[in-house]
Amino acid sequence: MNLIARFIKEEDGATAIEYGLIAGLVAVAIITALSLLGGSLENLFGDVANQVDEATSGP
Repeated sequence: MNLIARFIKEEDGATAIEYGLIAGLVAVAIITALSLLGGSLENLFGDVANQVDEATSGP
């Protein structure tokens, strides 16, 4: 009975699970943001690359 009571009071495992859930949510947020911004970033870097090519192939 004492073992069960001690197990219920133990909070170290709960803290580790909470940190794991927070890390998972942050990862999902980053993946979502990159997915949404991926196309516009690709266009932006494409435009920059074109401008650099035009500037270096000048007269």
